[in-house]
Amino acid sequence: MIIVTGATGQLGRLVVEHLLTRVPAERIGVSVREPGKAEDLADRGVRVRQGDFDDPGSLAYAFEGAARVLIVSGPADAAPHRAAIEAATAAGAKRIVYTSHMGANPASPFLPMPAHAETERDLSASGVPFTALRNGFYADTIVQVIGQGLRDGQIVAPADGPVSWTAHADLAEAAAVALTEEGGLDGITPSLTGPEALDLTDIAAIASELTGREITRVTVPDDEWITGVVSRGVPEGQARFLLGMYEASRQGEFAEVGPALGEVLGRKPTAFRDVLAATLTP
Repeated sequence: MIIVTGATGQLGRLVVEHLLTRVPAERIGVSVREPGKAEDLADRGVRVRQGDFDDPGSLAYAFEGAARVLIVSGPADAAPHRAAIEAATAAGAKRIVYTSHMGANPASPFLPMPAHAETERDLSASGVPFTALRNGFYADTIVQVIGQGLRDGQIVAPADGPVSWTAHADLAEAAAVALTEEGGLDGITPSLTGPEALDLTDIAAIASELTGREITRVTVPDDEWITGVVSRGVPEGQARFLLGMYEASRQGEFAEVGPALGEVLGRKPTAFRDVLAATLTP
């Protein structure tokens, strides 16, 4: 069995769809918090079981018979990932695949990055062959963050740096490759990135071209930005969490553009322009 966690989420669902083109449905199992949301997968022959990283007992059931397990990473906390690694090991998995990040770094100001680095250490210590997919930053993340700016004509944000925004669909396909093909993707991978690194000024220019409206980039001091988003109802903790992304990008943590993803896919990765264009299509 190939087990996919988080299969009702955006990335996990896409991974399952790719797996269904590669292996029989009866060889695929999904571990999800709410099995009712995966009924369509069960109808297609996929084994659906309830599993929650916060409930190790449920993972023992969800991972039963696993040969390979994909751990789709969650929020900025390594403990749930550690529970999943332990459950996969106990189930006898021959390989654990984990969705890490190109910016995995214990000293990063963006909280998910130290958690990714800690999980990579846990994988190394597990004794099980593993693949830590150093995924590029999801392009959909910044599309959501700047959504209001696209509507208002001004992308207002703290100073940022270039980021190699990467499509979910490309990273899901790479995960499916890691789960079904031997060799190539072993251990901590090179950064699996989109074809170019863009900052918000670049993105504003692309958005202007695609929409036919002028969209400008407005840079504000960190504290002023925090005050502004909190005044619009965003919890301060969430605002400071997001500020860490800008701080890390200013340090160049997400700027690398490498060939590895294209080599895995056998084609050029999707450009950010195409991801944004798809979201703007009625």
